[in-house]
Amino acid sequence: MQKYLKPFRLVVSTVMLGAVGFLFLDFGGSVPSAWYRALTWLQFVPSLIRFLQTLGHGLAVTAYGFVAILILTLLFGRVYCSYICPLGIFQDVTGWFSKKVRNTGKRKFRFRFAAPKTWLRYSILVVVFLSLFSHSIFLLNLLDPFSNFGRFVSDLFRPVYIMGNNLLVKIFETLGSYALYPVTVAKTDPFALIVPAVMLALVIWLSVWKGRLYCNTVCPVGTLLGLVSKKSLYQIRFDEAECNRCGQCMFACKSQCIDVKNREVDFSRCVGCANCIRSCDKNAISYSRKAKLKNDQTDVSKRRFIAGSVVMIAAMSGLSTIKSFAQPLSRRIRNQRHSRRRIGNDKLHHLGRGKGRIEVTPTHPVTPPGSVSQHHFTRACTACHLCVSACPTGVLQPSLFEYGLAGMMQPFMDYDVDFCNYECTRCSEICPNGAILPLTAEEKLTTQIGVVRFEKHNCIVHTDGTACGSCSEHCPTQAVKMVPYIGELTIPEIIPDICIGCGACEYACPVTPYKAIVVDGHLEHAIAQKPEETELEEKPLEDFPF
Repeated sequence: MQKYLKPFRLVVSTVMLGAVGFLFLDFGGSVPSAWYRALTWLQFVPSLIRFLQTLGHGLAVTAYGFVAILILTLLFGRVYCSYICPLGIFQDVTGWFSKKVRNTGKRKFRFRFAAPKTWLRYSILVVVFLSLFSHSIFLLNLLDPFSNFGRFVSDLFRPVYIMGNNLLVKIFETLGSYALYPVTVAKTDPFALIVPAVMLALVIWLSVWKGRLYCNTVCPVGTLLGLVSKKSLYQIRFDEAECNRCGQCMFACKSQCIDVKNREVDFSRCVGCANCIRSCDKNAISYSRKAKLKNDQTDVSKRRFIAGSVVMIAAMSGLSTIKSFAQPLSRRIRNQRHSRRRIGNDKLHHLGRGKGRIEVTPTHPVTPPGSVSQHHFTRACTACHLCVSACPTGVLQPSLFEYGLAGMMQPFMDYDVDFCNYECTRCSEICPNGAILPLTAEEKLTTQIGVVRFEKHNCIVHTDGTACGSCSEHCPTQAVKMVPYIGELTIPEIIPDICIGCGACEYACPVTPYKAIVVDGHLEHAIAQKPEETELEEKPLEDFPF
């Protein structure tokens, strides 16, 4: 019966990879918000972070997915890594393809038993935990499997997916079919893609040559679940009476945790893929109740774990220095980034018209509506970029140093790209970890994530004597209105109390490289006043003129 565990895993993992992957690829908003919540509920880190962040908001009951994973691990070991984790499944797919390519020759690729990198993996886990206690989530963001998978798909694969869609649109149009529609790829700072690209290369290289080494050495979730799996009720064990040490199970083990010579399985590294069970012709290896350890057996890994903890606690002192250096550095880089991106459009104004000469940049980055505050957002967001891919306008973009070094890759509202739709609550509906809390459509209309700031000396009405009004035309609350200026010209006037910080005015402003109007992000979100509603005067209908 256990021979069918591998086919069962293949079906479940394929469905999970396709479903979770499509959450990041979907550009039409066709996936209901409930599906996002259901598919991310069992992702360990987002579920744990959401539980911690929503304790005071009455939503913690929706974040027990990590508890289900721990119970599943106590029963059967690290099956999460092979059945549910999208990054783990992605590694299996990559390894399978590479194995097919390499096995075309005479010599077949086979895995071998490898000693565990105990000190390294436990040290990484300790550093991640210590960084969380020091109120920094950066290392967890960098190593979390779900967040890494999300960045791979959202930042690297999705643009290719959209370009493929646009190519199909052209092909279909030549055939007379208009079932598909073209989609614009959102502009992302190339420097923000460096970390996802490097991590993707690392994961692929390790999965091709070392199987699940990333999961068993680098991934903090894998290491944590590995500690729990040592106490699993059911574990993979040898039947010494049947085993002839042929090595077929070892060759099939992508975790490299089967020691055929001693007939032992390092279950802390086993991901429950059942490849070994499927490969054994004699049924000499199977899931069974855990054997009791002898009293004189000692877990050497625990001693190494304690030793590594002491060393890494000392190393953590250097992180505070990096963090203090990051904030002034981030301000300079953010200013340069805004200037560089806007200078690209300055070629349209080479005659000197429409140039903003006074440097105007936001005092703080703008966090998404529902994120409560920058402090809450940067402590809870794991930078999975699910909100980035789901945002209908593409205004949510991966950050570089907008939040400082510790907040790298966490999304921010980039009003150079687009603006936030007035009634849109999509990101608050699908955030898996509570960094963006749910907002109703009514609450969104008065949630003030930032406030507008106007620099008259950059405005083309003032500098060029040219009529404009783009900012006022795009403002949904009329926090920017046009007032008389010189002659028949009108110039913007701002009403901060009713501004919600959506960025429509900043996006619409044609001035480069420094805009005449920007949105300063709030460190703490506020409540904007509702704009006054004026009734339109009904004019009597005139008779038909002829």
